[in-house]
Amino acid sequence: MRNLRFNTEDISQLIIGAFALCVPISFSQEAWDIAQTLPTLNLSLLIFLTVCFLSIYTYGSIFQTNIKSRVFIFIFRIFIAYFITILVVSLTLFALNKLPLFTDTLLAIKRIIVISMPASIGAIIVDGLDKE
Repeated sequence: MRNLRFNTEDISQLIIGAFALCVPISFSQEAWDIAQTLPTLNLSLLIFLTVCFLSIYTYGSIFQTNIKSRVFIFIFRIFIAYFITILVVSLTLFALNKLPLFTDTLLAIKRIIVISMPASIGAIIVDGLDKE
């Protein structure tokens, strides 16, 4: 059985993976505009799809379909991957002055959600590369 503990190497892999896909999208005017016009239902769907994709990849690749005795760590890994991605996306948007957290909080959250979808997939894939 593989070692599925969560350590600083995993955190750094999640950060690098999220950053790798977050950066090109964060520089995109299209991403900023999509976030501005997307209705709440679509944003909710993006969150749902993100969690589904993270779950499928984590289940199949990192846990190799064996989560019976490790449900908590399975859920934790999905949650932490999404949370770290949100932090990376937020910091990147903040650095680009495209995170109007205090002047337009809803827009800031929308941008984070939109960009976190592909960035989270990058994060979990990089995290899973050395798990085999």
